Amino acid sequence: MPEAVISAVDLRKSYRVKGKPDLVAVDGLSFEVAPGESFGLLGPNGAGKSTTMKMVGAVSTRSSGQLQILGLDPDRHGPDIRSRLGVVPQQDNLDAELNARENLFIYGRYFGLPARVCHRKADELLAFAQLEEKARSKVDQLSGGMKRRLTIARALVNDPRILLLDEPTTGLDPQARHVLWDRLFRLKEQGTTLVLTTHYMDEAEQLCDRLIVVDEGRIMAEGSPSELIRRHSTREVLEVRFGSERNQQVAPRLEGAGERVEVLPDRILVYTHDGERALERITAEGLTPVTSLVRRSSLEDVFLRLTGRSLIE
Repeated sequence: MPEAVISAVDLRKSYRVKGKPDLVAVDGLSFEVAPGESFGLLGPNGAGKSTTMKMVGAVSTRSSGQLQILGLDPDRHGPDIRSRLGVVPQQDNLDAELNARENLFIYGRYFGLPARVCHRKADELLAFAQLEEKARSKVDQLSGGMKRRLTIARALVNDPRILLLDEPTTGLDPQARHVLWDRLFRLKEQGTTLVLTTHYMDEAEQLCDRLIVVDEGRIMAEGSPSELIRRHSTREVLEVRFGSERNQQVAPRLEGAGERVEVLPDRILVYTHDGERALERITAEGLTPVTSLVRRSSLEDVFLRLTGRSLIE
């Protein structure tokens, strides 16, 4: 097995709060990321994802535990590590006074790259991001999806070994998200290691080879998307709606229709290996849902099982 590019053992981060016990943001995380892997961190707001990303990005020191990035300790070799990373923040922080090409050129100069190299890379990255026609456009003239692609392109100026992406497609429409996914797939095919946080379960299933589900600073589960679904859910899920006023009342009568029943405000989820058969069993009991849907299990079902709440809070 190739040596891990990221290795964390019992990683912890806490903050002092005057007059109160220390706030523990990361509570003993242990994980490894292999070269060329696409690795995801999933969890609700406040779970410790962004804090972990900051420690991996060598911009926040750890409280205890071990952390190695590309074989180096980020607390002692921060500048060296940061020079080999690409970072895509949650909010685009492009320079609005510059056009798209200038944003790439100037960022390359920050890394000490020669001007001729920055010119070449700017052209290459504009092509990669499908923004050649917008090279002379100011940032404010770009759509949300274009700005996001430009931010990712900028993060690639220094040929990073690892690309850190914090919620890369938040706020984008479906078409823009799929274009961005395609660009990230291409990076992965080129051997770039991707580490991302996301609130979108379909995005995690599409992009991640492996992921961890984090809650309250601790790992709740780890594995590939398909492994987690097999381990923590059933093959299918039956969604039935009886009306928001009746769902809670009807739910006890659905026990036994599947392996597990989950009551949400707007619907009831019946976890089963045969959704159609579960629906037949429910209607045989004289219950007629307003709507019904049989679908395959997803990572969102895994998250509900592990934390009992939706990812988007």
